[in-house]
Amino acid sequence: MAARRAGAPKGVRKVALLERKGRFTTARPLFERGSGVALDRKTRTFEGQIAWVEFGSGRARVIRDLGRVDNARDVSEAQALERLGRRGFSRFIEEAAEAAAAGPEDLPRQDLTGLPTFTVDPKTARDFDDAVSAAPEGDGVRLWIHIADVSAFVRPGSPLEEEAFRRANSTYVPTSVEPMLPHVLSSGVCSLSPGEERLAVTSEMVLSGSGEVASASFFRSRIRSDARLDYDQLDRIFAGRERAPEMVSEQLDLARRAAAVLRERREGSALEVSSAEPSFRFDGEGNVTGAVAERQTEAHGLIEQLMVLTNEQVAELTSSRGIPSVYRVHELPDPDRVERMLDQLASLDLPAPPLPSGMGPTTAGEIAVEASRSIAREARRRGHGAEAYASLILRSLKPARYLERNLGHAGLGSDAYCHFTSPIRRFPDLLAHRALLSAVGGGEEAPSTGKAAEAALHSSEREREAMVLERDCDDICAAFLLERELFEEGWDKRFEGEVSGVIRSGAFVRFGGRLGDVYEGFVPARRIRGERFELNEEETALVGSKTGRRVRFGDPIPVHVERVDSPQGRVDLDPADG
Repeated sequence: MAARRAGAPKGVRKVALLERKGRFTTARPLFERGSGVALDRKTRTFEGQIAWVEFGSGRARVIRDLGRVDNARDVSEAQALERLGRRGFSRFIEEAAEAAAAGPEDLPRQDLTGLPTFTVDPKTARDFDDAVSAAPEGDGVRLWIHIADVSAFVRPGSPLEEEAFRRANSTYVPTSVEPMLPHVLSSGVCSLSPGEERLAVTSEMVLSGSGEVASASFFRSRIRSDARLDYDQLDRIFAGRERAPEMVSEQLDLARRAAAVLRERREGSALEVSSAEPSFRFDGEGNVTGAVAERQTEAHGLIEQLMVLTNEQVAELTSSRGIPSVYRVHELPDPDRVERMLDQLASLDLPAPPLPSGMGPTTAGEIAVEASRSIAREARRRGHGAEAYASLILRSLKPARYLERNLGHAGLGSDAYCHFTSPIRRFPDLLAHRALLSAVGGGEEAPSTGKAAEAALHSSEREREAMVLERDCDDICAAFLLERELFEEGWDKRFEGEVSGVIRSGAFVRFGGRLGDVYEGFVPARRIRGERFELNEEETALVGSKTGRRVRFGDPIPVHVERVDSPQGRVDLDPADG
């Protein structure tokens, strides 16, 4: 913000662009509106510099240099600093983490270091929360899902726990991660790294040939991962283009079979929605050079199915015994919102279930699941619109959140669900570990109901904040990449996109190019030539007042880029066909 004489409170710290104004250098907030404020004359600056600046008493003071406004990494990192307020851990917390890493709680454990075990994570991952082992069991599979035993290092009431609670989760931006726990824990002794003995909490489950859980037990363990796989590698193995590591080849086949059975059992009760996460590439100087929208593959699905199963089993145990814990809940939708969603699908000529009379929340949930599957099939048939159509389903539902009570998870079709499998990066998982271990004699006390409620509320809020930050940094990096592509190929380049959303003033369009398929911009309705466009009643299309021409959710649309504001992550578009 600007200094007090420019309308901002004293002592506010913001990311600012430093600019020369005659004989003076001024600091102007980069991510918010505000006028420039003169810097102390002693400050040395360079053209295009951004800095962490304290505004106050009519002047501005540079705290530290943050790099250049034309560099994607610098701007993304600056956005993260402004939202989080600070980066890194204090020396006190780092020392506490080092002490905990050197002396974890000494508790009884089963030695599973001889059990063939593998991990599967993104190629760039440094913290490995979960590992998998498998063995044949009759016509089914015996699964061991090993989760990092963070609770052995982060003890109740300790400074480490207080810091983990404050952060609530690790925050990921394209260029870095702000971890919930210091690196000596998160990517050190808590990470299930290959070839290293690690402390874990193991869920041992026997899965029948039809996918039913015949038995489940939970205990503290000591493991050693034999192979560290990444998703791309695993997909190559599944496609027959690469051989699996010999020491875990059989275990991988068994886990794959189990995941397939679980996926088949879940069909019909879980939502089917299409989504993609952008993944950016950078050069050594921090310039973004490429990006892909990563979509779920069989490798992702394998790990997801096994982790969902584990989360369900843990939640069922703590819920059935009335043990205070933190649950991941996704409540049944309101019938009126699902009715609205069906009207929206009909306006797009999308197949949807019929509207039953007297629809209650349970039926509404079933209708939402059925609708998600029918429009996914239709999107595949049309060859476009999958994510846009799915967004209408998601908007009709209540958001998932943390709660100290088990209300089930409608999106997954689960009667009981929690987050248990990522305690390195989520605080609710740590409390779920304590709740589970208290139930099985694992040497922990369950959190109090008050503690669970406080953590659930705070973690839900912090999760929302982290998601907004991550999305905004993705937009910044995508805008920088688009600007690079236009510089190399010319601003008259035509892009093929599809409508991802509509509002009264225009349409949002997702599109891809040579360097990336993660771009999104906005086409003002006034730029669609020929007639005046208005938003339809269902809010799914812009409709021409003369011809009735429609610009609808999911429709293909060619565009030109009119302007890119990379530091703001904003892209303005023109329709290429008028």
